[in-house]
Parts: sequence; structure tokens; C-alpha cells
Amino acid sequence: MAHYSWMRFLTPDVAHQDLGLMCLGAGVQRGPLPVVGPRTLDRHVAVVVTAGSGWFRRAGDPPQRVVAPALLWLTPGTPHHYGPEPDTGWDETFVAFTGPATGTYTRAGYITPRHPVVPLKGTDGISKVVARIVRALRPANPLVDIEAAVAVHELLLVLRTARDDSGAADRPVLEALARDAFLPMSVDEHAARLGMTPAGLRAVVRRASGRGPKEYLLSVRLGRAQELLAGTDLPTTTVARMVGFDDPAYFSRLFSRKLGMPPSQFRRLETRTAARPEVTCDVPSPSSQDPSCSRADGADSPGRPGAAG
Repeated sequence: MAHYSWMRFLTPDVAHQDLGLMCLGAGVQRGPLPVVGPRTLDRHVAVVVTAGSGWFRRAGDPPQRVVAPALLWLTPGTPHHYGPEPDTGWDETFVAFTGPATGTYTRAGYITPRHPVVPLKGTDGISKVVARIVRALRPANPLVDIEAAVAVHELLLVLRTARDDSGAADRPVLEALARDAFLPMSVDEHAARLGMTPAGLRAVVRRASGRGPKEYLLSVRLGRAQELLAGTDLPTTTVARMVGFDDPAYFSRLFSRKLGMPPSQFRRLETRTAARPEVTCDVPSPSSQDPSCSRADGADSPGRPGAAG
């Protein structure tokens, strides 16, 4: 029984490193595929097994059973060895990538080097993103590096949401924290309110959001503060108290540290004002009735002298 294999590889220009991720290749393979490795890579590879079963082994660890749908994380510098059942094979897609953003995605729990075999709930969303990467890799595509890099960012997101532990059960905890974020409560008090231990709350919030409870609560508070500064005329002191800061001076210092500017400057940059439209006219005289004189926004007065029609 023969196997099917399609793959294409890229050599992105180093200028694209600023995108955070660079796609190095992708492939689709099906059937009784040959065993891979033992080998060690210098890049990240996400291998999504969409049908069939097999095994995976990382150096120093016992073999792990792989049953579709599943994700295999191959990470730089980690020896690994894997393959499908020899009689039945499996179907897989893979995407290889690199870039400085891999560290951020790893710290946030999207890439899991310590857990290289990840059960998935499904692969429909993953398949759609991989299909976009495959289309981007078509020959003579002048935008291939950009299109593929953007799709890799999206791939990491759909891989995270497709995991069996993607956090659907944790979402009510985040929603409750967001609802109560403006109350004068410590993390321990939030945990007690939710019927959890502080350690349990920290574990849930970090698993679901990639950050600790304090950082999550602060992001909610500062997000709401920005909305109020941009959308209302409320004094900064009032905004500070509305989002849970009794000390407006501390709020301003924290806001400046996190956003790189004080609240007053943020408000000036984000507030929309009703400005009078400029008037442009080829003839400098304000009494001119030349048709070339009009409002900059293109709106003419229907009954104005000299107006056409």
C-alpha cells in the first residue's frame, strides 16, 4: 500500500523576522508513512494527525500512544522519533516555522514543549488554516512569505482552541473575574468568592489566559479605563475610582508605565472632536461665487447662489 506525500519548503528573507513568525514549509501526507527519526530539528513543527494512530517518543521518555485527532509538537533541539501504525498508517498535515514570537507563544501556553502529544477535539478549523498556508505556497506567489507568516499566527490560535484542555470549563472563572475586576478585592478574596483556593485560581487563570490573576485583573481594569478616557469627559480621578483604583496618582503612574503615556495624553490622542470643515476655494475672496469654491467635505448647499443644478 503506497502512501501519499506533498510538501513545499520556504527560505524567507531575514527582513520578515519582524513579523514574529516565519513559515518554513508545510505538507500533507497520508497512508503507511515511513517512521521519522530519531532526529533533532532547528525549528518548530506542528504535526496534526487527522486520522489513524501511531506512536511518538522523545529522547529519555517512554513511547506515547497517538490517536487522531492529535497534535505533535516538534521543538528545536529536542530529539524525537515517531510514526504511524505500519499496517494502517495515518493522515497528517505539518507546518514548520520559526521566529522570535515562538518564545512568547511558548510562555503563553500555545506551544507546549513539555507535552509534545496533545489530544484535540477536532481539526476542522485547523484544516482551513493549513489550506490557506498551502494556497500561499503556490508557485510564483509574490506574497508567499507574508501570507504564510500571518497564517501561522492564526494556526497557533486554532491549535490552542482545538485542544481538549482548551479552557472551555475555565471560561466562567475568567468571566467572573472580569465582572468583579473593579471591586476592591485581593486575589485571595476573588478565589474565596469563587469557591477556590488561591493556588487553584492561579492555575485556572494561567491555563486559560497565559497570565496570572493579578495581570489578568489589571488588563481588564486598564482596558475599561481606556474606554472611559476615550469615550467620556469624566475626570481622570473619577475614571481611576470607577476601575478600582482609590489612589488616582497611583493609577496615573501605573497607566503610564503600562501604556507608555499618562491618561491625559491618551485622552488627547483618542478623543474625537467635532471640527468645522475647511473651505477650499481657488479664488481667495470669501464673496466669490465661483463653482470651484466648495466645502472640503464635498457637501454643497442645494440653494446656495451659483450652485449647479
